[in-house]
Amino acid sequence: MLVIDTEYKIWLTDLKIRIRQSQIKAALAVNTALIEFYWDLGKMITEKQTIWGSKFLATLSNDLRKEFPDMQGLSERNLKYCRMFYQFYENNSVQQPIDLIGQQLVAQSQALDNQQDTNGSRLVQQAVTLIPWGHNILIFTKSKDLKEALFYIQKTKENNWSRDTLALQIKSDLYARQGKAITNFTNTLPEPNSDLAQQTLKDPYVFDFLQLTEEYKERDIENQLMQHITKFLLELGKGFAFVGRQYNIQLNQKEYFIDLLFYHIPMQCYVVVELKNKDFEPEFAGKLNFYLTLIDKTLKRPNENPTIGILLCRGKDNLEVEYALQDIHKPMGVSEFKLDKILPDNLKNSLPSIEELEEQLKKMDTE
Repeated sequence: MLVIDTEYKIWLTDLKIRIRQSQIKAALAVNTALIEFYWDLGKMITEKQTIWGSKFLATLSNDLRKEFPDMQGLSERNLKYCRMFYQFYENNSVQQPIDLIGQQLVAQSQALDNQQDTNGSRLVQQAVTLIPWGHNILIFTKSKDLKEALFYIQKTKENNWSRDTLALQIKSDLYARQGKAITNFTNTLPEPNSDLAQQTLKDPYVFDFLQLTEEYKERDIENQLMQHITKFLLELGKGFAFVGRQYNIQLNQKEYFIDLLFYHIPMQCYVVVELKNKDFEPEFAGKLNFYLTLIDKTLKRPNENPTIGILLCRGKDNLEVEYALQDIHKPMGVSEFKLDKILPDNLKNSLPSIEELEEQLKKMDTE
């Protein structure tokens, strides 16, 4: 009879980890083989349709499904996707040389080789194997060009997005918003922190998951952002950890309340988010600058980076923002936020009250 000792338990734990790793590697290998097959299939269909015309796809699908009745992906619709897949990347890679994003993507692949042509089509072919076929369909059918497609492939790989999450990010046009906020990071942060911080911010932020009436106030927005904290963090981006709402800091005998306080793990710094339900005004930057000083003096540890501020307004004049930030020595950025879903007043009573939201926040704090 086997004696279950500590050594066996340690060995069993290690074995389980190795089995899971092998399963992941096998799944990745299967996905890579499938995407490569669809690429080659799309290429063959593109070449043959000049001879037999596009209508041959229905016949091809019927013949293949008879021969391989248990195989998925042989419908006429999917064969058309394979053709679109190949043509999108082949046509775009000819027009656009592979850029840094594409090279970073391919560097993540476990099946690299040293073969690539002058326009990087081999690199692109390897990049698309990093994500599942359903994700690929979303990207090549919704992206305008190669650079945008590679951006979404990279973000999907980095954040492990589900297909639904990827669809939401594409719908909100993340590619056009990422890194577009007006900031003073180049003057207030060293490289590469300034570049990382810039790419972390968006403009505008889209809070279309909120349910607000026409006569909403800043506190209403803040309350509902907390109610939908998961979606709010998704919109903020990878790396944000929620610290507190109306975060209280005392200076001498006076209290100050910061709208929203986060910690950005990759950048190792606190992030102050201030909400203004109006267009940007220069004095907003001065107040945010004061809050950043408070956090740096009271919370920031010596090994952490300077606190960053994000000011979210309903609107802004870009030139006015640039002038306002020019002589600010604390790192901050200014973005707009958009609320696409506004409920009519007659639905106001169906919304949770502030008291209910407060109670929910208390429960979150104790969990």
